[in-house]
Amino acid sequence: MEVLSSFTPCTTLPRASQKSKGYDANHKCSAIINISRKRPELQRAPLDLSWDNSKQTMEFFRPQYVVGFRRRVPMPRDVVVRSEAAEAGSTDASYFMTDLQLVSKVRGVCFYATTAFVAVFLFMVMLVAHPFVLLFDRYRRKVHHLVAKAWASLTVLPFFKVEFEGLENLVASDTPAVYVSNHQSFLDIYSLLILGRSFKFISKTQIFIFPIIGWAMYMMGTIPLKRMDSRSQLDCLRRCMDLVRKGASVFFFPEGTRSKDGKLGTFKKGAFSVAAKTGVPVVPITLVGTGKLMPPGTEGTLNSGSVKIVIHKPIEGNNPDELCERAKTAIASALLASS
Repeated sequence: MEVLSSFTPCTTLPRASQKSKGYDANHKCSAIINISRKRPELQRAPLDLSWDNSKQTMEFFRPQYVVGFRRRVPMPRDVVVRSEAAEAGSTDASYFMTDLQLVSKVRGVCFYATTAFVAVFLFMVMLVAHPFVLLFDRYRRKVHHLVAKAWASLTVLPFFKVEFEGLENLVASDTPAVYVSNHQSFLDIYSLLILGRSFKFISKTQIFIFPIIGWAMYMMGTIPLKRMDSRSQLDCLRRCMDLVRKGASVFFFPEGTRSKDGKLGTFKKGAFSVAAKTGVPVVPITLVGTGKLMPPGTEGTLNSGSVKIVIHKPIEGNNPDELCERAKTAIASALLASS
C-alpha cells in the first residue's frame, strides 16, 4: 500500500482572517498517514511552533498521528488524500455502452421499425377481409391467422433464424387442440405465429388498446384476461371451452408470465382442465433461444442468435393433473437437452 502525504495548514487565528493577518500559505506541516492493514500504536508528532516578529503573533501547527486504515480518526477538512485508485483511472476511461450492446440496441430499433411498417399494410388486408371472416369462418378465422403468419415471418426472418423440430407431431389444422408452451420472451408470440396454426392466444386486456397490434388481436379472436381477477379468469376458461367445442384451438402459457431466468416455472392447470373437459389433445411446445435474444426487461434490444421450436407428441387424457405433469416433463426435457 502506498504511503500518502497529508498537508494541513493550521493557525490559532480564525480561518477567515488567515490571509489578512499575513498567513504564509507556503508554511505547511507535513504529516504521514500510513494506510496499511496493521494497526500501529498512535504516535504523536512533535508540536511545531513559529514566532512572527513582524506581526508579534505565534503560529503553531496541529499535531498529526500515524493511524491504521481501520481506525476512524477525525481529519481536518484541508487534508488532501491521494490514493492508488484515483491514479488508476485515465482520461480515456468511459462508461458508455459496449459495441455489442450498441449493436443490440440498433437491432432492436430496426426490429420494431420493421414490425410496425409491415403491420400497417397487413392490417389493411385484415380489415378488408374481416366482414367475410365473420360470415364464413367466425371461430377459426384462418385468413386472419394467415395474415398474422406473414407479418411474423417478414418481421423475424431478417433478424434471426427459426428452426422447427417435430412438425409431424402437429395435429391436423381442422382438429381442435390445446397448445401449451414455456414462456421466455416477447419474441415467443412472433415465433409461434410462424407455425401458421389458427389457435387463440390469451392476452392482457391492456394490450387491446394498442393501435394496429391491439386491433389486429381483437379481429383474430384473441381472448382477453384481467390478471388477479378471479371472475375474468373463469370467463376466460369458459370462453376457451366454448371455442374448442366449436372447432377452434386455444393456446396457453401455463407459467402465466415470462420466466426471468429461463428456468421452467410452476404450471397452472387451467389449460389442462379445458383439455380434460372437452376431450381434445394437449400439444406441448418448447421454445429455445428466445430468452437469449430478448430477455425479459430488455425489450428495447435484440441480440443475435437463433430460435428453435420443438413440437412434442400430443397428450390425451381426462385427468388435468396428469396432463399437466406429462406436458411439463416433455417441455423440460427439451430445455435440458438444449442446454
